[in-house]
Amino acid sequence: MSDTFDALETRSPAEREAALLAALPAQVAHAKKSSSAFAVLLADVDAAAVTSRDALARLPVIRKSELQERQQAARAAGGDVFGGFSAVAFGASMTRVFASPGPIYEPEGTARDYWRMARAIYAAGFRAGELIHNSFSYHFVPAGSMMETGAHALGCSVFPGGTGQTEQQVQAMRELQPAGYIGTPSFLKIIVEKAAELGVNLPTVKKAMFGGEAFPPSLRDWFTARGIDGYQCYATADLGLIAYETVAREGLVLDEGVIVEIVRPGTGDPVVEGEVGELVVTTLNPTYPLIRFGTGDLSAVLPGQCPTGRTNTRIKGWMGRADQTTKIRGMFVHPKQVDEVVKRFPELRRARLVVSGEMANDVMTLKVESASTDAALAARIGEAIRDVTKLRGTVELHAPGTLPNDGKVIDDIRSYK
Repeated sequence: MSDTFDALETRSPAEREAALLAALPAQVAHAKKSSSAFAVLLADVDAAAVTSRDALARLPVIRKSELQERQQAARAAGGDVFGGFSAVAFGASMTRVFASPGPIYEPEGTARDYWRMARAIYAAGFRAGELIHNSFSYHFVPAGSMMETGAHALGCSVFPGGTGQTEQQVQAMRELQPAGYIGTPSFLKIIVEKAAELGVNLPTVKKAMFGGEAFPPSLRDWFTARGIDGYQCYATADLGLIAYETVAREGLVLDEGVIVEIVRPGTGDPVVEGEVGELVVTTLNPTYPLIRFGTGDLSAVLPGQCPTGRTNTRIKGWMGRADQTTKIRGMFVHPKQVDEVVKRFPELRRARLVVSGEMANDVMTLKVESASTDAALAARIGEAIRDVTKLRGTVELHAPGTLPNDGKVIDDIRSYK
């Protein structure tokens, strides 16, 4: 259906897996040596032994909340603003510093296409020699720079439109005639509607790459009806590109520079293929060597390969947030606690804690998949719930495969009226 950015995208899955796992021990060793945070977090880990996904799965998951806490603690003590996670310091090895909400500070290294965005931009249809109108923010957050450096690596020129000033955006598009747009889908919709209001045609804007927010089929169809083919990518300020959409429009293909796992929310345990869980990413970036970084986003593996000939694993895209911690009768209950209950009973499979009732009258029900319908088993599970959460809850036994596969470990359906 299309050509590809490079030969890495079409290598055999076995060749790719071997290359990633061959690079993994060196990256773990580099993180321990060059990052003071990972020197502590992975102190007891033999980097040379991390040569398989099973070995990787035994390492701790580092979630964004922990990264933020370590950064805040280090800054409060007058120490490293990156909390010990960056492998380089201010100066020639760090071109820029960005801030994400929190704030969390992220370094930008000197590597060409540091965020690895060129691959996604290419998949969206952009080619060398074109002008791209980039409407991602250029201040504080790295989105603008992420896309610009990727476009430059692809051989494109960039107009740094940034956000806001809709009429000026329309004017620039009319006069510069870019080949397409990069930014959020909602802002391009605003620009297109403003252009129509002003009676201005934008005939050259035929393609777009979107990120930063949801891109539902209804909005995709809205752009298609106006002659714009839009594709989405999934990237974060910490990791760069994780996955990208192709012309096949069948899920998102994983980037070549990351190792992705999907784990049960609240844990570091990989789920079976097809089950929804939290995306955990290990990046091969030497500047910011994040090992098993929990994105907090839910997704699932999409079986099969992309019809475009790209052979990397596909995911279904963003399917919600993994952090489902909730307060019940004045106490916080975490997905990890639900998992702890389930692990006490080998006969149990998927579990879902449903919180219902009205405010101040919470009802906690743990629904579990089990081939057994033994009431004594349900009673023992109820005791485990109280032991782990310090709260009473009822237990429902369900046949295997009957609970929803949506990644929800805690489902809060309480009425707050």
